Amino acid sequence: MKAKKSILWKIIIRLIFVMAILFFLSSGILVLWIINLPIPDFNSFEERVVAQSTKIYDRTGKILLYDVHENIKRTLIPIEEIPAYMQKATIAIEDTNFYKHAGIRPTAILRAFIINVMTGTVEQGGSTLTQQVVKNTLLTQDKKISRKIKEVILSFKVEQALSKDQILELYLNESPYGGNIYGIEEAAKTYFGKSAIDISLAEAAYLAALPQAPTYLSPYGNHKNQLENRKNLTLSKMLNLGFISQEDFDEAKAEEVIFIKPEEKNIKAPHFVFFILDYLENKYGEDLIRNGGLRVTTTLDWSAQQKAEEIVKTYGQKNAINFNANNAGLVAMDPKTGHILAMVGSVDYFDVENSGNFNVTTAKRQPGSAFKPFVYAAALEKGYTPETVVFDLPTEFNVNCSPNGIPVTGDADCYSPVNYDNVFLGPVTFRQALAQSRNIPAVKILYLTGIENAIKTARSFGITTLTDASRYGLTLVLGGGEVTLLEMVNAYGVFATEGIRHPYVGILKIEDGQKQTLEEFKDSSNRVLSINVAREISSILSDNIARTPAFGPNSLLKISNRDVAVKTGTTNDYRDAWTIGYTPDLVVGAWAGNNDNSSMEKKVAGLIITPLWNAFITEYLKDKPISFFGRPDPLSADLKPILKGQWQGGQSYYINSVTGEIASEDTPEELKELKIISQIHSILYWVNKNNPRGPIPQNPNLDEQFILWETPVRNWIDRQNII
Repeated sequence: MKAKKSILWKIIIRLIFVMAILFFLSSGILVLWIINLPIPDFNSFEERVVAQSTKIYDRTGKILLYDVHENIKRTLIPIEEIPAYMQKATIAIEDTNFYKHAGIRPTAILRAFIINVMTGTVEQGGSTLTQQVVKNTLLTQDKKISRKIKEVILSFKVEQALSKDQILELYLNESPYGGNIYGIEEAAKTYFGKSAIDISLAEAAYLAALPQAPTYLSPYGNHKNQLENRKNLTLSKMLNLGFISQEDFDEAKAEEVIFIKPEEKNIKAPHFVFFILDYLENKYGEDLIRNGGLRVTTTLDWSAQQKAEEIVKTYGQKNAINFNANNAGLVAMDPKTGHILAMVGSVDYFDVENSGNFNVTTAKRQPGSAFKPFVYAAALEKGYTPETVVFDLPTEFNVNCSPNGIPVTGDADCYSPVNYDNVFLGPVTFRQALAQSRNIPAVKILYLTGIENAIKTARSFGITTLTDASRYGLTLVLGGGEVTLLEMVNAYGVFATEGIRHPYVGILKIEDGQKQTLEEFKDSSNRVLSINVAREISSILSDNIARTPAFGPNSLLKISNRDVAVKTGTTNDYRDAWTIGYTPDLVVGAWAGNNDNSSMEKKVAGLIITPLWNAFITEYLKDKPISFFGRPDPLSADLKPILKGQWQGGQSYYINSVTGEIASEDTPEELKELKIISQIHSILYWVNKNNPRGPIPQNPNLDEQFILWETPVRNWIDRQNII
C-alpha cells in the first residue's frame, strides 16, 4: 500500500515539474512576443485606409455610387497649430483621464470584458485615445480576444515611445471625420471652410463629437439632432472638467454654427448612399464601414435615379416659385421585391441653405388623404364593399356634442370636418368617396372600421410610425398620424401585388474584404391582405370615371393606356402634398413641402406634386411592358341593399318588368326588375358596424354615433322632398 502511494506522489511531482517548465516556457515566449511586437508604422496611414475602403455600387455592380475613402483627404499639422480647446474638447468627450493613464483604463476594460462575456460578443471596447490610435493603425475588424490583447500591449508600448502630446497629435491627424475626411485640419476646411487653428469653441465641440460615429453623425445626413446633442454633451463635459468657463459654455452653446456646402463630386445618389451607410452602421458598426473593405451592391437603378433627380429638381424649383414649396422628394420601388429603384430626398442635396442634405423620404410627415386607402382596405376586409353607401353630409362626430355641433358638456371639443371643396354630395359609395377623396365619408368609414383595426392594417403593410393608437382619433383617416414617404410607397406596393407585402430593401449583396458574403437579398414576403380586397382598392384608385367629378377626365392622375392606381393627399394646413401611384410592376411616391414645416400656397396636391409624379412615372414606363390589375369578384346578389349601392331602403323585391307583378320563380332573369321599398336611413340603421353582413340591428340607437349620423340624413331628406 505504501509503495503505491509513493509511486503516485512521484507521478504528481513530475506532473507539477512538467507544468512548471511549460508555464515558464510559455511565459518566456509571451514576454519575447511582447518585447518584439513592433509599434505600428504611423507613416503609411493613407495607403492602409484606401486599401480597406468600402465601395457602394448600383444594382448592376458596375456603377460606383460612393467610395468611402476615394481621394482621401488628410493634412498633417503639428499640435501647436491645433487650438487648445480642440484638444480639450476631444479629451473631454473621448478620454477624460488621457494625461493620467498609461495607455489603458483597466476598469473600463474590465467593464467591457464583463459585458462582452455576458452578451457573447466582443463589441464593448473601453478604449483610450491611445488605444484608438493603435486601433486605427491596425485596421483589422477581427473581434477576437487576441486582437484586443495585442491592442492593449501596443498601447503600453506607444505610451513608452511617444509623449502624450505626440499621441494626441496622431489621434487628431488620423481620426475619421466623415467619408474621406481624416484629421482635424481637413475636417475644419470641409465643414467650416477654415483652418483648424481658426475654428471657434462651438465648432471644435462639433468636430470632437464626430469620430465616435462620423457616418451617423454627419452634418450632411439625417441625424443633425443627435450631432447637436453630442456637441452639447462635449461642452458640458468641458465645463465640468474646468476646461472652459460658464461664460464660454453659454456662448458656445448659443452660437449658430454654419456648415458649408458639401462638395458635389465623388458621390452619386447621395441621399440613397447615406441611407445605405446608416443601415450598414446600425448593423455592422462604423469600424467595418471605414476599414472592412466592403463591396456593397445595392438595389438602385442608376438610370431611374438620374431621371428622378432631374425631374425632382426641375419641378421642385417651379414649386418653390409658384407654390412656396421649397422641397420635394421621390421614391420608386419594385413592389414585387421591395427593391428601392430610386430615392431623391430633396430638390438639391448640396443646397445647404434649404437643408438639401436632409432626406425627406425617411422623415415623419402627415400624409393627408394618402392614408385613406389603408382604412378603406380594412373596411373592405371587414365585410363592406366598394358599393357600400354612406352619406356625405355635414356631420358632428363628438358624442358629447349635439348633432348641430353644440357641446352637451361644457368642455366638449366638437368635431365636424368638411370636404376640401366645401360641397356635400349626399349618398356616395365607398368607390366614389375614395376616388374623389371625400373627407366626411372617410371619417365615417374609419368609425365603421375601428381605429385599432385601421392601425393594425397599416402596421401589417409596413407603416411603423403609428405606435400608440390612443394618440389618434377619427382624424387618423385624414392623415392625422405621421408616416414616412419610404414606408408609404412600400405599403402601397401591397395593393400592387394583390395583398403580398415585400419589405423595402436597398441592398442586394454585401461582401467583405476577403470576398466573403456577409449578406444577400432573400425574399421575406408575406400575405397581409386578401387578393380580392387588394384588387378592389386598385380598381377604385385606377377608376378615372369615379374620380372625374373631383379631378376632371384628363387629370395628371391618368396615364394613357396604362393601368395606374393613384391617390393624392394634402394636409389641412397645406404643409404636405403627396401623390402615390402604382402599376403591378412599379410604385412611385412623391412629396412636396418645406423642411421647416411651414405652409405652402393653399393648393391641393394635384396641382403641386402630381405633375412631378406624373413626369417620372410616365418617363419610367414609356419603354416598359404594359401590365394590368386583376379584376375583383362581382358582388354577391344576397347582400343588403346598402352594401350594393342601393341607399333608398333596406328592403327590396323583384317585379316582372313586362307585367309589373311580383316576379316568381318562373320569371326569366332578364325580365326581373329590382324595386326598393323607400326607407332612407344612415348606414348605422342597416348594419352592425362590427358585423356588416350580419342581421340588421334591432335597436340602432345603441350605437353612440347613430343620432349624430341620422339627423343630417333626415334633414337632407326633407330638403330633397323625398317621401
